[in-house]
Amino acid sequence: MITIKNMCKNYGDFEAVRDLTLHIPKGELFCFLGPNGAGKTTTIKVLTGLLRSTSGLASINGIDVQANPVEAKKIIGYVPDMPFLYERLTTSEFFHFTGDLYDIPADVIEEELEKSFSLFGLMEQRKSLVKDLSHGMRQRLIYASTFLHNPQVMFIDEPLIGLDPYTIRLLKDLLIQKVRSGMTIFLTTHILALAEDIADRIGIIIRGRLKALGTLDELLGQSGKRESLEDFFLSMTGPSTREDD
Repeated sequence: MITIKNMCKNYGDFEAVRDLTLHIPKGELFCFLGPNGAGKTTTIKVLTGLLRSTSGLASINGIDVQANPVEAKKIIGYVPDMPFLYERLTTSEFFHFTGDLYDIPADVIEEELEKSFSLFGLMEQRKSLVKDLSHGMRQRLIYASTFLHNPQVMFIDEPLIGLDPYTIRLLKDLLIQKVRSGMTIFLTTHILALAEDIADRIGIIIRGRLKALGTLDELLGQSGKRESLEDFFLSMTGPSTREDD
């Protein structure tokens, strides 16, 4: 469902992503880990068509993201770490606006609004302006709106920022449910316990290069002993490690 071949992204002389090759099949929940500045968000922005790669290939369900960005965007959803919402719209208006972008009929949007707003606890805020929402409520709204067109692939950058324990549990359960129904999810997170809980596979990127890839058991097995993902991650990314150029 997601194919990346020898992808590079440079900013001048700085190589943000270096020769990245990765294949993520349909129905997989993939967690992309790495320290700050490792290239996680840059990778997502290339895959969602917000940036052009310097070289290499990135495709979604066989659609070249750079050659056919509009077609690719029709089948993906994207929740960035700092989502932008139109603050002068009500929550209902924003939800309808999102549906209009994907040419979803108004009656279907309204039907989905009832379901999604009930699920995310937004019914009491359906007439509230976005600018009056708390950070957590804004996050709930962006998730409800992003799931509206039932994307085949979902990209999520830091999914749990600012969420309360109830919403965290709700979102974790929902992501697992979506994957079981066939959706492919690519997410980045600094919360390693989240990756341990929900990831089918985990990739670790360091200074733009993919340094580890596999299931949790496969990654922990590389150390020759059972340890936590946190221990494994820190052993690869701590200050004592260095880049092999």
